[in-house]
Amino acid sequence: MTQDALARRNVFVLVAAQAVLGAQMPMIFTIAGLAGQSLAPNACWATLPITLTVIGSMLTATPISAFMQRFGRRAGFVAGAIGGAIGAAIGAYGLMTGSFLLFCLGGLFTGIYMSAQGFYRFAAADTASEAFRPKAISWVMAGGLLSAVLGPQLVKATAEAMVVPFLATYLAVIGLNLVGMLLFFGLSIPKPKPPAAGAPVGRTRGELIRNPTIAVAMICATVSYALMNLVMTSSPLAVVGCGFETNDAADVVTAHVLAMYAPSFITGHIIARFGVERVIALGLMILAGSGAVAMAGVELENFFIALILLGVGWNFGFIGATTMLTSAQRPEERGRLQGLNDLIIFGGVSVASFSSGGLMNCSGGSVQAGWQLVNMAMLPFLVAAGAALIWLWLRPREMRS
Repeated sequence: MTQDALARRNVFVLVAAQAVLGAQMPMIFTIAGLAGQSLAPNACWATLPITLTVIGSMLTATPISAFMQRFGRRAGFVAGAIGGAIGAAIGAYGLMTGSFLLFCLGGLFTGIYMSAQGFYRFAAADTASEAFRPKAISWVMAGGLLSAVLGPQLVKATAEAMVVPFLATYLAVIGLNLVGMLLFFGLSIPKPKPPAAGAPVGRTRGELIRNPTIAVAMICATVSYALMNLVMTSSPLAVVGCGFETNDAADVVTAHVLAMYAPSFITGHIIARFGVERVIALGLMILAGSGAVAMAGVELENFFIALILLGVGWNFGFIGATTMLTSAQRPEERGRLQGLNDLIIFGGVSVASFSSGGLMNCSGGSVQAGWQLVNMAMLPFLVAAGAALIWLWLRPREMRS
């Protein structure tokens, strides 16, 4: 079997996992804030369960990367699915008992799955040739198209299916994790070999983060992901708060997640043709356009267009930054760098997620004012990421590593 034939087989498995297991993330992001709002003692804490999911992902990024480095990708991905099932079970029990604390604890465990899912894109690159690598990453991300449809449709079918609102949704998430983990037995990625005596150990974390290409890739990935999360977390609260239905919020999230992953079919080709820096820059500009549309009004079409642009901007910015990062790593640094990268990204996303609820519910005199503040908060971070990218762009190529 040629190298890229094996890589294509692995990509197929990872696409299926992204579709099935990945469906739980739009489900949780659609309803966790709404459920949290009904359970929390203060509306300002409504998005805390989502924040704790991101914090759980941040805290487990480095350990799960080290776990995969030692035991292989398959073991790490199965562990992630088990974490997702446990998180959903605790969340379901929290809903049954009306306990906001338990509901938040379930969100924390869900972060284990979210962290593992973040490594699907790196796993796609493990067995791919340099030429196939951007396409492999993009195709795996494209698997989210199916999750974008499956997740919100499951929300519609289950949100009010039981006496306790959203309980059936969390039970469905348990089922997705238990079924989805079976897919990983089709994954064939060799376990990393322990380093031989005297073998290169690669750069330290401090040296890696001082590398200009790696630093800018991390900045752009963090900004793209954090701003996407900032706006997406508040969008169901804003849609419902502006007089629309939960099903409308689910449709907006569907459009958003479709937009996150649909461009992945061509993102790799665009990167190969125009260069990774240009694609990241385009992603940042589209994110800015999303904020502009959201601030222009609170009609349902504004929500749809803004969240679609948010998804496309995230796709270009995040996949571009991931490609930039993988091009700057050495084989012996893979586990160290990828864990550090996701620790930083989800640290930023945690802050964004927690800030989202406060900006939305506690910083404005109305839902509309809170939604305006959420979108205004994007601007300084987009400017900072753009400045970092321009700085790298202007450096001579030999000074980027």
